[in-house]
Amino acid sequence: MAGRGEVVDVHAFINARAFSPYQWLILALCFLTVFIDGFDNAAMGYVAPALVEDWGIKRADLAPILSAAPFGLAIGALLAGPFADRLGRKTVLIASTILFGLGSLVSAHAANVEQLLIMRLFTGLGIGAVMPAATTLMSEYVPERRRSLLVVTMFCGFTLGASGGGFAAALLIQDYGWRSIFQLGGVAPLLLAGLLALFLPESARFLVVRERGGSKIAAILNRIMSGSVSADQSFTVPEQVVGKPKNPIATILKGRLLIGTLMLWIAYFMGLVGILVLQSWMPTLMGAEGYDQKTGANVTALFQLGGTGGALLVGYCMDRFGAHRSITVAYVLGGLLIFGMAQTFHSVTLIAVTVLLAGFFSSGAQTSLSALAANFYPTQVRGTGVSWMLGVGRWGAVLGAFIGGPMLKLGWDAQLIFSTLLIPLALAAGAVAIKGSAYKAAKATHLADAAP
Repeated sequence: MAGRGEVVDVHAFINARAFSPYQWLILALCFLTVFIDGFDNAAMGYVAPALVEDWGIKRADLAPILSAAPFGLAIGALLAGPFADRLGRKTVLIASTILFGLGSLVSAHAANVEQLLIMRLFTGLGIGAVMPAATTLMSEYVPERRRSLLVVTMFCGFTLGASGGGFAAALLIQDYGWRSIFQLGGVAPLLLAGLLALFLPESARFLVVRERGGSKIAAILNRIMSGSVSADQSFTVPEQVVGKPKNPIATILKGRLLIGTLMLWIAYFMGLVGILVLQSWMPTLMGAEGYDQKTGANVTALFQLGGTGGALLVGYCMDRFGAHRSITVAYVLGGLLIFGMAQTFHSVTLIAVTVLLAGFFSSGAQTSLSALAANFYPTQVRGTGVSWMLGVGRWGAVLGAFIGGPMLKLGWDAQLIFSTLLIPLALAAGAVAIKGSAYKAAKATHLADAAP
């Protein structure tokens, strides 16, 4: 136990101890939250073929609906970070979970394209706010030596949730209709929000920099290791000397954080362009090639399922071999496999295997960017840094979800559309490599413990 009156460095306290059962609970709650977040995010792509039949609309007319939620995600992510840095990570996480749960329930009652577009936009606001809040909170409770792997493990909930949406669609839509997917995606987060309110703690590092009370911080640290600190002790984090930035957005866009911020934005944007074209349009394009809805949903789900395993491997490699090198290689391999996937549409077996491997590397790289960003920014602006990478990058998701429609109107087939996806993934790989080169001497992946 620390001596009475001694100053406790919260960062060093967490680094010096094994991952406790209480930290595993935090990981589990964050994992469940992003799992449901991923389910709701991917739901529209799986529902799309059923809408074409039910409402008698053209496939190309789905573009505005498919891009509505990503548009909301971008706005939600941009807003979430500054609020999380001011109000707390837990507060924003619970509020956004309730928001996207209500949005999904309302989406189940849409009567036409216009109504569903508005409802998916509303849902997207909550979905977009969840990820930066959960990523920031989780990153502040894991020891530095395992940070990348554990943050990526939490983020795998998103890809598993997205994959689960495909399997749920294959099981539910045929018997219960497409509205059942939105109903499931609405009830689950509302129930989870209650668990978060009861069992999830606020970030101890956030409480320190916001001077929210030593007794709360001591109670949290004692749950990590019983009897280790007393309530009358003082608490600090290494980067506390920078104070409370008046404008966190300006902070991440100046000084030695600038290049890293811009490269993170480019990488996340370009990665999502490629991934969202595939995720949003794969079931529809497979339908155009003669495959049924169930096959299209199951094959698309394999992309996210592969991404889960890929994220764990990339996260492990980040801690072992270097973050930038690991993500760059994964993006390159993912792009090459998506290009190869375009050549296998004649065989459902070949395309399923290629989709699984393409997701393993490309989605695995994309997921790992959140861990890279969380390691890069100091506590005072970590929420803003992570959320603005996600928010700015989400415009890539909007573009990716939308451009499939114009491509179809130009007469492009599935093979040509997917062949072009090598380009954005190559640009994402280049941006990560540039960031790694620019910060190599400064060990940028550990800037979280240095003043900007």
